[in-house]
Amino acid sequence: MRSYFDEQLATLNNELTQMGAMCEEAISVASKALTTGNVKLTDQVLSLDGEINHMERKIETLCLKLLLQQQPVARDLRQISAALKMITDMERIGTQAADIAEIITFLDGRTGEECEYIRFMAEVAIQMVTESIDAFVKQDMVSADAAINRDDDVDDLFLQVKESLIRMIAEKPTDGGYALDLLMIAKYFERIGDHAVNIAEWVVFSMTGVHKGEN
Repeated sequence: MRSYFDEQLATLNNELTQMGAMCEEAISVASKALTTGNVKLTDQVLSLDGEINHMERKIETLCLKLLLQQQPVARDLRQISAALKMITDMERIGTQAADIAEIITFLDGRTGEECEYIRFMAEVAIQMVTESIDAFVKQDMVSADAAINRDDDVDDLFLQVKESLIRMIAEKPTDGGYALDLLMIAKYFERIGDHAVNIAEWVVFSMTGVHKGEN
């Protein structure tokens, strides 16, 4: 019975890793669409969002089956419970990558290169998602803490984006609409970072029984 349970936990880890990889790809493709102005890439982001939604339902079903059939306790219970929380945040990451893609279609071919801090935000957000998922699969507190600590980097970059866009509007008021679109995109990257932090905090909970967000 335990060997079957361990196999199911391994399947859970594999599917979480796959879902996390989809989230990373969705953010990466959205960022590439923004920096290159290639609107065709936005369709790929929307497709990935649909796949992420499917993975959420699939993993949720597996977690509920494990809870009902195996009745896990202690660390096993925390690991499955954390997975259920994590997939909600990963689904939101996919949705926000899709939101970024939708805004890109309204930029009329302009890119985000006029505000390079947004690209830096995307890079940090991808790294945070990678670290948080790796932390869960490897049960690695160091990776979880690294993802959590990078949240300050994303917040600082968001402030730099705002300051840059304020200067843009002051210098060229006709770019007001474009600047607001970039600000919304930056806000979505900031939220993606927040979801990565949530994932990492649930990883910590799965290992320690203490949720860092409550401290």
